[in-house]
Amino acid sequence: MIEVNNVSKMYGNYPAITDINFRVEAGEVLGFLGPNGAGKTTTMKIITGFIPPTSGEVTIAGYDIVTESLEARRHIGYLPETVPLYSEMNVKEYLSFMGKLRGMTGGRIASRIDDVVDLCHLEDYYTTIIGKLSKGFKQRVGIAQAILHEPDVLVLDEPTIGIDPIQVVETRQLIKDLGGNQTLILSTHILPEVSQICERVIIIHEGQIIAVDSPENLAQRLVGRERVDIEVKGPQQDVMKALGDVEGVQTVDRVSGEAGQVPTYRVQSELGVEIRAALASTVVKSGWDLLGLEGVIMSLEEIFLRLTTDEGIEIE
Repeated sequence: MIEVNNVSKMYGNYPAITDINFRVEAGEVLGFLGPNGAGKTTTMKIITGFIPPTSGEVTIAGYDIVTESLEARRHIGYLPETVPLYSEMNVKEYLSFMGKLRGMTGGRIASRIDDVVDLCHLEDYYTTIIGKLSKGFKQRVGIAQAILHEPDVLVLDEPTIGIDPIQVVETRQLIKDLGGNQTLILSTHILPEVSQICERVIIIHEGQIIAVDSPENLAQRLVGRERVDIEVKGPQQDVMKALGDVEGVQTVDRVSGEAGQVPTYRVQSELGVEIRAALASTVVKSGWDLLGLEGVIMSLEEIFLRLTTDEGIEIE
């Protein structure tokens, strides 16, 4: 559905993005993740035809975004970081205006306005002047205009920035609901959004893609120490010493368990060392009760930080 091939963008002598390559399949929900200034918005503007690339090619549903721009744009719905709203119009007037700009007919416009108002939960604000809406409801209006013409591809750039926590939750749920119907790219620097919404993640840093995969696979592929949480019923100091003496163990920390409760210890191994079997054997041989043992998957936040800071981390 979306193909981005060797795309670069220069602003004067400054390379905003360099050799960006990725593909998004029909119906996929993709997170485009990176720190502020990494090149996310530049990439989104190129994909949606707002600015041309310096080099490379983008196709949407088989249409080149530069040479076949009108055809490609008919397949795209776009919510930019700054929503292009007309504050003097009410919600119905604005959506009708946007429908006409997209060449929709009167009957279809009216029908689709009803649909998107319902989907975006704007029923109570149908005739409200947009300038009087809260930031969160303005975002909903922006999403409504993006999906008004039933595009195959939906691109959302920082859709929850600047709205209150309750509206963040509601907007994320709306995006989840949309994800089942369209190919969706969510560009953000807010990690929980990607974890909760997206099936696959692209991480961009300093204008270049540094990782592409599901959050779970990224955690498994990230070269680093194995981490294991182990719940052991036994004398704390003795348990920690015994676990720390296991070959390949680097650190042992108590991570949970109040007074009178069985504690859980987080054990980290040296690079590339499998320690779970040895930990279990040590506990059993010591005569303590082993109540739990599981590997700890690295969170998306940790993956992001390790890949976008100078720690020399590599992806296998």
